[in-house]
Amino acid sequence: MGKVARRKSVRLDPGAARSKLVGRNLAGWCITPTSSCELLLLILDVQSDWATLTLDLWLASLEGGPVREEYAPSGDRKREEDRMLRKDLRSATLIVLSFSLPCAQLSAQENQPADAGKPQIAEVAEPQENTVVSANALQKATQNPVASLISVPIQNSANFGVGPYDRTQDVINVQPVIPVRISENWNLITRFIQPFVWQPYPASTVGGQFGIGDMNPAFFLSPARPGKLIWGAGPTIVIPTATSSVVGQGKLSMGPSVVALTQPGPWTFGALVNNVFSIVGSSHRPAVNQMLLQYFINYNLKKGWFISSSPIITANWHSRASGEAADGNDTPGGSVWTVPFGGGVGRIMRLGFQPVNITAQFYGSAVHPPGASPWGMRLQLALLFPKLTNGQKMGLMKKTLQEMQEQQQKKK
Repeated sequence: MGKVARRKSVRLDPGAARSKLVGRNLAGWCITPTSSCELLLLILDVQSDWATLTLDLWLASLEGGPVREEYAPSGDRKREEDRMLRKDLRSATLIVLSFSLPCAQLSAQENQPADAGKPQIAEVAEPQENTVVSANALQKATQNPVASLISVPIQNSANFGVGPYDRTQDVINVQPVIPVRISENWNLITRFIQPFVWQPYPASTVGGQFGIGDMNPAFFLSPARPGKLIWGAGPTIVIPTATSSVVGQGKLSMGPSVVALTQPGPWTFGALVNNVFSIVGSSHRPAVNQMLLQYFINYNLKKGWFISSSPIITANWHSRASGEAADGNDTPGGSVWTVPFGGGVGRIMRLGFQPVNITAQFYGSAVHPPGASPWGMRLQLALLFPKLTNGQKMGLMKKTLQEMQEQQQKKK
């Protein structure tokens, strides 16, 4: 079979692609099913299932990205040549992908191992609509803290009305979740929380302290094939990584953590609870004995939308209540509990090839320590990395190609 001329140009880098294609007549290219199949297989067999995001960025650049200056023609013809280049590149891309989809399916079937009759090989069959990772499946997975789903949530919490001057505290939490199959029956889910904190000075109308807060990893051992009740348990640790005493506790703390949930129909009901105790740390800082309870209720709607409520209830057992005697481990306060209520909405969607979970929630506190925030807003963008079968990858490519063709037809 023939090969694509200029083989080195089959790369997913926009700059490299343009440098090879500028000034050449794409209609004269020899594009064969074998070579176009190799292009798709190159895309599908990169190091990560979701590295195909690079292709999406490449196609986006073809839709109207500027030609880099070093490759652009000079003079009055520049605008016209840029327009013709983008048109040729879009046409060539659609041709290559049109050839690649059926060819890649044939190649996958030819390369199946001898035991291809086993049930697990059925994943490589011709892609149908249901082979693409559905929003419903991702909804359930994102609402399960111990699901086998790699995700990177980035959460911003704005807490309003802090102190007598109604200042605003802002906390950005980066919270990667990494599940690992440690045996046939058990998964280990590792969850890290790394806060970046802006803490306003409560006794001033201006100024504050920004810094990295204490890191909080948690480890959950969970059944790989749970029943109706999904659960996980393990240790949680607070590591004193704070860059300032204002944004950290100055103590190494640890304790047990447990999560349990059930997901009947479109609902998810569950709760996560932990309690940490300080072990070592600065002798000038109060001892730590704190509980966190987060219950979560979700109702899934159509097209990836869902309604969610997941307030975080905390208890500082060393907080000195009004009228109580103080000791060396007490912290200023007057209320042990912080009890918020509220909720919001979210949606599972795609940004190019990348599935994301976007949520917006608002909470008010029925009980909180004096001077603490009475209400706040929580915004979150979570990058989702589900593990795809070959059939799902080809189904996703097919769906994206159809969307591209529809967009081209609308422009006409």
